[in-house]
Amino acid sequence: MTRNSRFPGFYRLSLEERRRLTAEALGLDVREMTRALSGGGIDCATADKTIENVVGTYALPFAFGLNIKVNGVDYVAPMVIEEPSVVAAASNAARIVRDGGGFHAEADLPIMISQVQLDDVADPASAARAIVEHKAELIALANRAVPSLVARGGGAVDLETRDLGDGIFVVHILVDCRDAMGANLVNTVAEEVAPRIASLTRGRMGLRILSNLSDQRCVRVRASIPVNALSLDAHSGEEVRDGIVRASRFAERDVYRATTHNKGVMNGVDAVVVATGNDWRAVEAGAHAYAARSGRYSPLCTWRVGDDGSLLGYLEMPLALGIVGGPSRVHQGARVALQACGVKSAQELAMVVACVGMASNLAALRALATDGIQRGHMLLHARTVAIAVGAVGDLVERVAEEIHLRGNVTMDGARLALARLTGNPAVDELDSARVVVTQ
Repeated sequence: MTRNSRFPGFYRLSLEERRRLTAEALGLDVREMTRALSGGGIDCATADKTIENVVGTYALPFAFGLNIKVNGVDYVAPMVIEEPSVVAAASNAARIVRDGGGFHAEADLPIMISQVQLDDVADPASAARAIVEHKAELIALANRAVPSLVARGGGAVDLETRDLGDGIFVVHILVDCRDAMGANLVNTVAEEVAPRIASLTRGRMGLRILSNLSDQRCVRVRASIPVNALSLDAHSGEEVRDGIVRASRFAERDVYRATTHNKGVMNGVDAVVVATGNDWRAVEAGAHAYAARSGRYSPLCTWRVGDDGSLLGYLEMPLALGIVGGPSRVHQGARVALQACGVKSAQELAMVVACVGMASNLAALRALATDGIQRGHMLLHARTVAIAVGAVGDLVERVAEEIHLRGNVTMDGARLALARLTGNPAVDELDSARVVVTQ
């Protein structure tokens, strides 16, 4: 089946219509999809066996990011996030990127780092030589600890040594985790090889654990956007392009801006990572460490003007993700998310996730370069405010639109709008700055 991620007017459909349309387009069972996503994807009994001290479950909105084309293939990106405008903005930015042929991405092999730390290593140079001389033995020992991974074509593939000074010595075992994120596999490898490494280095065995700075497992994304696709309202494509490039250079020079710039990337990244049941804390830690790898915190995504006048985007970041194991075994929502995304490998998922991150960054910079970030964001935030004051059904949109148009996206403003729309006469409008609704 040829996949498609273009659903014009999707946001105008009812919840049931969106489910039916996406289920048909993606080859999913609409009843199974509805069942999995209506209750948060996990019941209390299962949650109680998943983590400790459970008293209930906590649901977040599950949405689809649309218009995403990666290496010529269409993807619908499952996104779980509570922040208004992120899904809409990423979908709109991905539509703009399509005008330039879509995203072009590549992913490294799924290599994770298993760290074995030694203390009191008196002769680091001799320790490093001993490790190199016994490399084949150590890799074989590591692979005996993870036979099922080796059977799937993965396993330990190489070693690295690092002298940190003051007798602290580290050995990295590089493990190909295939379609798993790999945390448990990598930790198992570390525990298995640590005693032999301690013997070879004549050091005292220290920590044995994975590193979440998965810089052997990076994704790179490129996009070229025609300048005429960037125009917005009264702003020409050239104006928008140049504003985005200036914003990118600002982030490259200033750590305070770079932090928020990267938060925009992670809005999209985390939403897909959470939806697919992956470890978003590990992804966040690795991304920010990678951004600071030069000793200065820098943007993960940068933008430039191309020779032909187009807007060129480049993103590079580590992404350790899995499509097997973990929450996908027990969380119905995560299983549906992976089915909807349609990826066949962890590398493919990583490319989709990185592209959504680039789209989120582009959307934020395009808004900042034109009318500011609040215009679109506040319209969507207005819905949340409307719900908070008791609006239901079509009143949510009507209240949200009114308070947005009046520039009064507040609880008081929403109460007044709701009272007016429902014909409540008990409204005191004498003080427009402070609305009092009597009961």
